[in-house]
Amino acid sequence: MSMPNPHTILLADPGVSPNTNGLPGLDLAKKIVGALLTFGLIASVAGVAISALVWALSAHNGNSHYASRGKTGVLVAAASAVLIGGADAIVSFFQTAGSSI
Repeated sequence: MSMPNPHTILLADPGVSPNTNGLPGLDLAKKIVGALLTFGLIASVAGVAISALVWALSAHNGNSHYASRGKTGVLVAAASAVLIGGADAIVSFFQTAGSSI
């Protein structure tokens, strides 16, 4: 087994990593993204409520097409809430996975 070339190792690691002090306005950007997450969660709650209402009224009136669309709306809104709520954890997971490559 041969030793790797030291020049290859040097080229493979440029030594660049994310930091929190290299960009002006980073705190403001974090607040804006946090507000967007909040609006997304509010929209998800509204989506669940409206879709559940459509589902219930349509099932009661015997309209299976709209009842099916209401079920789909509930699932889509719930899935969007999961993704929005876990957005930070999802990005952190993949950032950690990417930094270990």
